[in-house]
Amino acid sequence: MLTESYSVNERGHLTLGGADTVELAERFGTPLYVFDENDIRANCREFKDALEKYYSGGSLVYYASKAFSCKEMYRLAKSEGLGVDVVSGGELYTAMSVGFPADKICFHGNNKTADELSFALDSKVGRIVVDNIYELETLNSLAEDKGVKADILLRIKPGIDCHTHDYIKTGQIDCKFGFALENGEAAEAVRLALGYDRINLVGIHCHIGSQIFETQPFIDAADIMVGFAKEVLNSTGITLTEINFGGGYGIKYTAEDKPVSKSESMRILAQSVEAACEKHGFPLPKILIEPGRSILGASSLTLYKIGVIKEIKGVRTYVSVDGGMSDNPRYALYQAEYEAVVANKADKPRDFEVTIAGKCCESGDLIQENTKIQSAEVGDTLAVLATGAYNYSMASNYNRSPRPAAVMVKDGEARVIIERETYEDIIKKDI
Repeated sequence: MLTESYSVNERGHLTLGGADTVELAERFGTPLYVFDENDIRANCREFKDALEKYYSGGSLVYYASKAFSCKEMYRLAKSEGLGVDVVSGGELYTAMSVGFPADKICFHGNNKTADELSFALDSKVGRIVVDNIYELETLNSLAEDKGVKADILLRIKPGIDCHTHDYIKTGQIDCKFGFALENGEAAEAVRLALGYDRINLVGIHCHIGSQIFETQPFIDAADIMVGFAKEVLNSTGITLTEINFGGGYGIKYTAEDKPVSKSESMRILAQSVEAACEKHGFPLPKILIEPGRSILGASSLTLYKIGVIKEIKGVRTYVSVDGGMSDNPRYALYQAEYEAVVANKADKPRDFEVTIAGKCCESGDLIQENTKIQSAEVGDTLAVLATGAYNYSMASNYNRSPRPAAVMVKDGEARVIIERETYEDIIKKDI
């Protein structure tokens, strides 16, 4: 199995966090998102403890809530002493609704509206990551109207091209996010930010991409970001006290994936920042990071019921499930790889090659192609592993399909954290 969260019980059923997934499907229905609370909490602590162990300059782990945003995740992050990063008014509203400490919220986004920036200021969020000059001007104006001062980080593109899918690269110059270093945009943004009365520039931010297994891109990012901070000090006399290195740490979606451990990733980051500070003659800044996928992505799965099994002789066999791109669009978006298991036959060999198809009215509605599962029959329960990140977050009502429920499992016991949508929920905003 991919992680220790998954196991097979004496009945030959797949378990997650000690809970029988076949029983979960029967009890709560399908499709169903399932999360292992103990494993998620352990991941939070591993990031947090490792930074505290390896870095003496101070640190804060923000949970990147775009991976999976709901009230329970904000409660969990709060109880583990994490901050959260939010990228919309909706995520901010959800975090505030459960009393998340506003000073530990970091607000992102490349096109924040004036209403969202106003909401962030009214909520007294700890940091706003400014993406562009227009936003900088708008934020200063709003802060002036409210008689407050906004603590900000500037989002920097460090020019690093990591080896991941083009759609999730975010650190190179040709990217919609942030200020580039190569053409002087970042230096100009610093100059403008320091000239505004209602802006307090405390640091810089970067995010080089997602699902990254290499360590060198993060080492390079540390050198580049600290180097830029030293350039700012030399040119302005201002010492930036925080550097946010984003997230992007890869997880194990398949047996072939070889992610670096969270503790080792933090050791490398901490040592790289310290080495860069020594090289450039810059004081140790506070390190901020924003893991999302690596906190909960692999500690989860989605359960489906198998319906039609269609063999096209000499071509392929389609196994259709009662969900699809409406609850997991990642394969349709960028051919994301997953492993799947027939949950009620998890002790049997996976020797049946199939294409897993959804029920949406799109030929591209697939969850995986040419993958191996156990011999399947109509009515079996299919589990797609490691679906906690960017699945519910990107779910839709396409074909007017209700979004699935989500349950959190702890020590074998499950509780609902998001109720299943009903047909009435879908039409309630229609006029």
